[in-house]
Amino acid sequence: MRFVRDNGLSLFFGLLFLLTVIAHSIVGHAVFNDEQLQHGEQAGSYGRYLLSSHFGEALLENWQSEWLQFILFALAAVWLVQRGSNESKEVGEEGLESDQKQRLGGYAPENGPRWAKLRGWRSAVYSNSFLLLMTTIFLGSWLGQSTTAWTEFNEEQGQHDEPTISWGEYLGEPDFWEKSLQNWQSEFLAVGAMAIFTVYLRQRGSPESKPVGAPHEETASSG
Repeated sequence: MRFVRDNGLSLFFGLLFLLTVIAHSIVGHAVFNDEQLQHGEQAGSYGRYLLSSHFGEALLENWQSEWLQFILFALAAVWLVQRGSNESKEVGEEGLESDQKQRLGGYAPENGPRWAKLRGWRSAVYSNSFLLLMTTIFLGSWLGQSTTAWTEFNEEQGQHDEPTISWGEYLGEPDFWEKSLQNWQSEFLAVGAMAIFTVYLRQRGSPESKPVGAPHEETASSG
């Protein structure tokens, strides 16, 4: 039970993720089979649908936009500030900050991460490990989404007796960018709204909010 308490936030969202993916696959399978029957083709099994480009595209299309959001916000928050926002550093603290403030090298505590105590490439890698992982996941999900969307596009082309195209050609198609940009814009709106909303609005007890009575101009404090 201690493990559940100590990891409640990640377990809660992990469970929500699994439940929504399962629900998504069930309704997606129904939609897919409806489309198959409308085109005079045979309905497919649930297992086959899970391996189809239809399901893969729908799943990864949203993933890649989420990881892109994390990457850009993590980078932007290093150099840009929003006075009064709980999502921002204090005004005047822009940049990578000193080793002392980041507790690097000789400033690292005894129980700190080992690579934070070291110099050279290991310290540099660990200092950017969040960005490196997010970028890797983004590129992987983007590649998967573009590949499955390309497969779906060519299947539709074949159904209409039109020529298929290569993956490289598909990346220049409006179909691909329309699907990508409709997700990107919503993520950018959400992050920007969060940054400015935390200046004026509160949620008691949440680390994503300032204390309820904190002045609007107070920056980077937690409730």
